[in-house]
Amino acid sequence: MDVQLFTDSFWPLVLGGLTGTIPLALSSFAIGLVLALGVAMLRLSAHPVLAWVGRAYVSAIRGTPLLVQLFVIFYGLPSLGLTIDPWPSAVVAFSLNVGGYAAEVIRAAILSVPTGQWEAGYVVGMSRHRTLRRIILPQAARVSVPPLSNTFISLVKDTSLASLILVTELFREAQEIAAFTNDFLLIYTEAAIVYWIFCTVLSFGQSRLERKLEQYV
Repeated sequence: MDVQLFTDSFWPLVLGGLTGTIPLALSSFAIGLVLALGVAMLRLSAHPVLAWVGRAYVSAIRGTPLLVQLFVIFYGLPSLGLTIDPWPSAVVAFSLNVGGYAAEVIRAAILSVPTGQWEAGYVVGMSRHRTLRRIILPQAARVSVPPLSNTFISLVKDTSLASLILVTELFREAQEIAAFTNDFLLIYTEAAIVYWIFCTVLSFGQSRLERKLEQYV
């Protein structure tokens, strides 16, 4: 192994992760969560048409590869006259994908809250919307933290697909360094190590958050 090359390329890969991968994952996850909450509400709606729209969206997202979704947005939409730059295209694709998966997590978390909690809100004069916001969602949020955290960690790794549409992030940096040095095994292995370090740190944060929330159970 070329120790000097490994050392010289390590910080550029970490920097690519900190300035590209993590911001891309955070922005996509935040937008995706908002979308997921809306879709979850559609899935729980008593109106059959709204419930069908929610099911169709989740089915389409979960039933198609993320790479295909990314290519449809970046390469497919220009044929309709809608051209989106690489970074926004990646954010849109990842947000839509997170929305489809996280919607089911949020829906299951809401359903896990006992029915009596709804009834308690109604008894004190709260509307359905207020009961949902003040009573149901805070309890559902605690339940949904572990699976949503796993979704975010998976998203951090999935952002490597953005390199295929020329978004500068961790794996794109690895591709450029590997092409310049012609040492693909070393650089790609090093990129895997950096991803592993990021995910390990995030997993540690997830564990701390879960232990914190358990104090209120």
